[in-house]
Amino acid sequence: MAARLEYIAHLDLDCFYVSVERIRDPSLNGKPVIVGGSPSGRGVVASASYEARAFGVRSAMPTGKALRLCPQAIVVRSHFDDYGMYSDDLYRRMKELSPLVERASIDEMYFDLTGCESLYNNDLPGFTKKLKKLVWDEFKLPCTIALASNKTLAKIAAGTVKPNGVLHVPHGKEREFLAPLPVEVIPGVGKKTEEILKRRGFRVLADLQAVPREQVTALLGKHGFWIHDVARGMGSTTVHESHVRKGISSEETFSHDIADRIDLEKKLFSLVEGVCFTMRSRGWKSKTVTLKLRYSDFKTITRSESIPPTNDDAVVFRIVRALLQHGYTRPMALRLLGVRLTNFEYEPQQELLLIPFEEKRGKALTAVDRLRKKFGDGVIHSGGA
Repeated sequence: MAARLEYIAHLDLDCFYVSVERIRDPSLNGKPVIVGGSPSGRGVVASASYEARAFGVRSAMPTGKALRLCPQAIVVRSHFDDYGMYSDDLYRRMKELSPLVERASIDEMYFDLTGCESLYNNDLPGFTKKLKKLVWDEFKLPCTIALASNKTLAKIAAGTVKPNGVLHVPHGKEREFLAPLPVEVIPGVGKKTEEILKRRGFRVLADLQAVPREQVTALLGKHGFWIHDVARGMGSTTVHESHVRKGISSEETFSHDIADRIDLEKKLFSLVEGVCFTMRSRGWKSKTVTLKLRYSDFKTITRSESIPPTNDDAVVFRIVRALLQHGYTRPMALRLLGVRLTNFEYEPQQELLLIPFEEKRGKALTAVDRLRKKFGDGVIHSGGA
């Protein structure tokens, strides 16, 4: 009996935040748009339209720098509740069309279409084209969809036809499709890993395909297994039914109102430790940090900032401390502080930690988490430099 062929599709919403903002305000169509924080202070770009990207604007770039590259860009503050609503609605619709849907992030989904051939007229590539049209017709969201034999290959394939593309990598053609692509298309290969590979002559995936796995693992350690397998077209076919949690938050109402900023920062750091610990336990990183503060007269304000993806206590603390400095403006004590993390990114394959400081920091955070699990939250702190 012939082995069953696996069919995994990857759907990636193009410039998702920008697309939603254009639904909210159609006058933004066709213009360079930056969604993110204020250009003054620590604001960063959460998303940029392709018109802005043409000038070199990229996600996670400081908004001020983005505007220097593209002065005519329109900066729009983020509306994460709206983004979550559109993502939830799309997810529910996709579950009506595929037996198994996994949300990889707020703007990415995987579909397991294995065994669905007869359901869609034995033309799954044709179905993905119809699916792309459906997403536009019903949600007005442009997207890219790729169909392949596994999740990693589908994700890589989608990246080659963005934006607004559709692609099918036939079974048996995986290595041929991957061969000319640069090594950095592999998830988990960032700048540092890319530099190491290229220094050793591995510039395209054909170079990796041509050598035994041991040669790559000798260079990169255990991560070399993953990289070599992906270069040869291998990857997971397990699609997990999932629900994206909208946020992780922690807040404290004080037994007495506090005005001393040092005391407030100590309280704040404790809150940050808790939410970051929860994120790391789930393998998540957050791209949006929100500070909540309530004055003694019960007036409550929130301040949010888009940031590069992180689950590091020290990084998050620096952001919320700055938000506190800018948000705590009234000459009045506070009765409550809260920290909320949203807009999660999942990390099935982490960027290789090849810089000694980053490697030590990652190991230190893991060690802290283990100690806190065993002995309680107060046994050790990770430091809030």
